Amino acid sequence: MNISLQNIDKVNAELTAVIEPADYTEKFAKAIKDARKKINMPGFRPGMVPAGLVKKQYGTSILAEEINKILQEGLFGYIRDNKVNMLGEPLPIDDEPLDLVEGNTFTFKFGIALAPEFKATLTKKDKVKYYNVEVSDEMVENQVNMYRQRGGSYNKLTDEQTYEDNDMIKGVITELDVENPITVEGAVILPKYFKNEDQKALFNGAKNNDVIKFNPSVAYDNNEAELTSLLKVSKEDAQNHKNDFNIQITEITRFAPGPLDQELFDSVYPKGEVTTEDEFRTRIKNAISEQFAKDSDYKFIIDLREHLTKKIGKLEFPDEKLKKIMLNNVKGDQSKVDANYDKSVEELTWHLVKEQLVEKYSIKVDDNDVKEMAKEVTRMQFAQYGMLNIPDEYLENATKEMLKKRETVDNLIDRCIEVKLGSTIKEKVTLEEESISAEDFNKMFE
Repeated sequence: MNISLQNIDKVNAELTAVIEPADYTEKFAKAIKDARKKINMPGFRPGMVPAGLVKKQYGTSILAEEINKILQEGLFGYIRDNKVNMLGEPLPIDDEPLDLVEGNTFTFKFGIALAPEFKATLTKKDKVKYYNVEVSDEMVENQVNMYRQRGGSYNKLTDEQTYEDNDMIKGVITELDVENPITVEGAVILPKYFKNEDQKALFNGAKNNDVIKFNPSVAYDNNEAELTSLLKVSKEDAQNHKNDFNIQITEITRFAPGPLDQELFDSVYPKGEVTTEDEFRTRIKNAISEQFAKDSDYKFIIDLREHLTKKIGKLEFPDEKLKKIMLNNVKGDQSKVDANYDKSVEELTWHLVKEQLVEKYSIKVDDNDVKEMAKEVTRMQFAQYGMLNIPDEYLENATKEMLKKRETVDNLIDRCIEVKLGSTIKEKVTLEEESISAEDFNKMFE
């Protein structure tokens, strides 16, 4: 098969493929022979249908299939061997059906979209922001308290103790100033979560056996779900009870967090690794710092992308062909192409830049990298729920399940590439380091 490439301009080219009889005759004959073994035809034993009859009935479709195989292998072999930097798939120029007759020469023409030529370079003259997130004592304390919640307990207050924010109040509520009042025994309220500050204030200093007048409808800002749950009525009926209520307090309970002891340390970290409160807080602070370091690296890649795309400038793309390729991918929905084309070009630009940098700096990713990244993702998922001490066996099993999905593996590979690329590029450019609070850092992602 003869294939030739003609450049139309910098980003458009035309591929011509000519398939001669010599390219397909032998393969076509073998395909007819193979078909004889599979075709069942009345009057003939299996595998004994005459080749001429097979060719007469099925020859055109078999020839089309063989021509298509030869064409696809040839095209992509040519593109690979000649390192044609093509975007998307080749687009047929002529959609007219071929006259598929054995012995004919077949010519195919395709339009192809070429990637724009550019050079991504980075030196110490390139300055990119890098944020060092400060881990505050409050963040560490919040994490410590979260762990202490596990071993905490609710304790009933004595008759002398008074209500404090976060306490839970239990009692009998009774509707006021109506003929048939609602009464609910064992009603539970948490004034901290009232929407109205004046209603919250009514419970300041409250004790067991006190009777307090409040308005649930005002307290919960007419929230149907809250009123339905408290008053034990239907949603439709909830709006009919906007009167004041009395609550006779029968019980106030307060949550007491668990102790900072060895049992807690061993529940969070491997047994015996942490033995003091100072060690516990240090480990927590280091874990938070490590996570923020990963987030900072991610932000660095975002800022690097912006820096490089500005430095390279707007690239020329074969818009018409790319839109046709997109149209094929979205099954002819032109509105999707129109709505997403500019964003797709932005993503494509970064993809090309990243590809060039990966090749330039010889970034490689192997199976072990992907597996370790899968483990890291799994650890992070469990860490969100405060589970840091995950048994190796469980981690291995979770990772194996993750690696069974092709799409997940592709995402992990891309993540590995970005991590390695970011680490390499940090050594090539000048980092403009800046210390920042976690609150201000998180605002950048809003």
